[in-house]
Amino acid sequence: MRKLRFAALAALASVGLSGCATVINGNNQDYKIKTDPAGAKVTFNNGLSCIAPCKIELKRRKDFRADVTLDGYKPAYVLIQSQFGGAVVGNVLLGGIVGGVVDSANGSTNHLTPAPLSLKLVPLGSVEETLLLDKKGKTVSTLQAHNDKVRKDLTKTLGAELTGTAAAAPAAAPAVEAPPVPQPSPGAP
Repeated sequence: MRKLRFAALAALASVGLSGCATVINGNNQDYKIKTDPAGAKVTFNNGLSCIAPCKIELKRRKDFRADVTLDGYKPAYVLIQSQFGGAVVGNVLLGGIVGGVVDSANGSTNHLTPAPLSLKLVPLGSVEETLLLDKKGKTVSTLQAHNDKVRKDLTKTLGAELTGTAAAAPAAAPAVEAPPVPQPSPGAP
């Protein structure tokens, strides 16, 4: 009987110490990507890429930039944000503070947004804007509006260059030669 109690206590402690979100969600998220039209190359700042429609595994606790290209269409980039989820509250209540700390540290309570990534691309030469779509293909916003909304927060993790906030380096001013300095003639006082 004593061994049974110890085994039950050990099992309960391991669940509390491991973090519920870690067990349920894992540290990675299967990230689905779809473009209209299909066939766009999607390249992430971590070096991973795929041809849409596709699914790629990304770390839940990291922010990303995805560059989207397709011949005949305007290139686009999407800022993908890792957002804190509410699972940690339940974890603290059920699994204890340690489980909440574990889940928060490894990002398993986070989720990437927008998810799935669904874009309506715009043909070259068009004045229209690339659109961000929901799961059902309905317009959520322009891609520009989405990027503008998260740009400031993601600049902290991705940097100004990846988020598009880096100021263009000022063009170098042309060198201006100084006028020659008059030299005194020999023998002049």
